[in-house]
Amino acid sequence: MNSLDGAVLIGYFGVMIAIGLWSHRRVDDVSDFFTAGGTMPWWLSGISHHMSGYSAVMFTGYAGIAYRYGITSYVTWAFPVAVGIAIGARLFAGRLNRLRSRLGVASPLEYLKNRYDLPTQQALAWSGVLLKVVDVGAKWAAIATLLSVFTGLSLNQGILITGVITGIYCTVGGLWADALTELGQFVIQLVAGVAMLVTVLGELGGAGGLWTVWDRLPDGHSRPTAGPYTLAFLLAYLFIKTFEYSGGMWNQAQRYMATRDAREARRSALLSAALWLVWPVVLFFPMWAAPLLVTARRPDASDAYALLTERLLPHGLLGLVVVGFFSHTMAMCSSDANAVSAVFTRDIAPAVSSRARDWSHRRGLLAARLSTVCFLALSMAIATQVNSPTFKDIITVVIKWVAGLVGPISIPFLLGTVPAFRRSGPTAALVSWAAGLFAFWLTNYGIAGGRLQVQIAAPVATSLLLFAAIGLIRPEATPERDAVLARLNEGGAGGLLGAGTSRGGDFRA
Repeated sequence: MNSLDGAVLIGYFGVMIAIGLWSHRRVDDVSDFFTAGGTMPWWLSGISHHMSGYSAVMFTGYAGIAYRYGITSYVTWAFPVAVGIAIGARLFAGRLNRLRSRLGVASPLEYLKNRYDLPTQQALAWSGVLLKVVDVGAKWAAIATLLSVFTGLSLNQGILITGVITGIYCTVGGLWADALTELGQFVIQLVAGVAMLVTVLGELGGAGGLWTVWDRLPDGHSRPTAGPYTLAFLLAYLFIKTFEYSGGMWNQAQRYMATRDAREARRSALLSAALWLVWPVVLFFPMWAAPLLVTARRPDASDAYALLTERLLPHGLLGLVVVGFFSHTMAMCSSDANAVSAVFTRDIAPAVSSRARDWSHRRGLLAARLSTVCFLALSMAIATQVNSPTFKDIITVVIKWVAGLVGPISIPFLLGTVPAFRRSGPTAALVSWAAGLFAFWLTNYGIAGGRLQVQIAAPVATSLLLFAAIGLIRPEATPERDAVLARLNEGGAGGLLGAGTSRGGDFRA
């Protein structure tokens, strides 16, 4: 990078901060901060949902998979995500919107106290926050890895710079700042991604390279599944991503909650699914062709895309592509920070402090911003350890830890909104959660030599089976819990529960 690329990067950071400051004027209370007051257009929610779903890990960890195995990087990652979101559009998007529009809650987990009980809500909240700290830490490490390639900055310096910039705009502007910056980041990535594709095709002899390149690439590059990423892995990943990207990781649930009604939430989900189906192909093609153009230096080839951009792109455009790397990571990390802040402010703090239950709008908003800062700082600290023996490397954290642990957290949360599981109460929720966590430990650390698809699928499968089975064996449906379900589903009573709930007031069943 030279001074022109640096100017592009600095300009981008400046715009992100400016958007955060502008969004600050639209935030009056915690409902605005966490759910945009329920006024976000469906198309903005859909783009925000898409952008908050992946990060610079795509340009490091998944770039390495693309370099070594070819199109399996798309078939076993982006494609199942697209299908999972489309399934979730039908099953969960509308119900998640009604958490806000009918129950008046500001946090995705706020309804769990009435759907199950307080211990269940707290178990899911605390474990989910801890998982998010590790997940976002991996994202900081991914972008810092790329930054080190381009600028020579150390890993810790890169983590500090990106974390501080993200913290400024998402802390002052809340979900509105997240969504608006994600829109800008989508436009930037669109330009940068197309520019990279055109440049690579030029190196390959023109647009015909889209078809002729495969004969020149290593054997197996055109196979849909390869290496450890088998058909069984694909099916397991689809199973997991249906829950994760349909709201199980909370930040996506917020995008649905932020729309005006359930219909717009479903449209938002379908737009995100369509983007996941098409856009990753544009981003991945240069990575698939990379073995013909560069030689990766790292064993996992996670530096392949960075080396490709350095070799092919002129200054200025190189800076724009680097900005594209930042855009994905900052989008995901800021959205996660907002979701975790919502859970802490609305669910955890009131359970551990009587003073938090009586926060005014002003104090609640201050707590939301402070908890956002604390979460970002903790995740940045974790990021400095992401390559330690505990976590091994970036892609291990993302695939094993996140995919493996999201199931036990998301199963009671998402299926708790579905009438078919009305019999599943606190016992089913807590047992399925605990057993899923144990299955993660057993398959990843207790038993040596386990297959990757088993390691990531066993926890969510265990949680799902136990959640359903215990509901049948030990049903805990009550009129109060049925009333919650009625309001979350078609034909349930509309309106809000109690005065002031549309502005983030307490939920009373």
